[in-house]
Amino acid sequence: MGNFQKLHVWQVSKNLAVNVYKLTRSSLLSKDYGFKDQIQRSAVSIPSNISEGDELDSNKQSIHYFYIAKASSAELLTQIIIGQEIGYFTKQDAEQVISDCKEE
Repeated sequence: MGNFQKLHVWQVSKNLAVNVYKLTRSSLLSKDYGFKDQIQRSAVSIPSNISEGDELDSNKQSIHYFYIAKASSAELLTQIIIGQEIGYFTKQDAEQVISDCKEE
């Protein structure tokens, strides 16, 4: 524990958050402030909870935060699907984020 930056799952989720921020900045979503904020908060929550969980002193607490990160990933996945269906994201952009959310 304590080396979260070396964790593959943290690296992938951090890159996912960066990509989501870039995507939401350049899409039609940029003016839908509430939805944009919710998507960004979901995305940044994933690596944040992984890092927080990795820094804790007990496996039980760490696992709890890892489950929160997993739930945030599902939340982001849902928001991206909705965003694509209402025309905020292209199918290609949505599929990339969805793929990243599902990466194991």
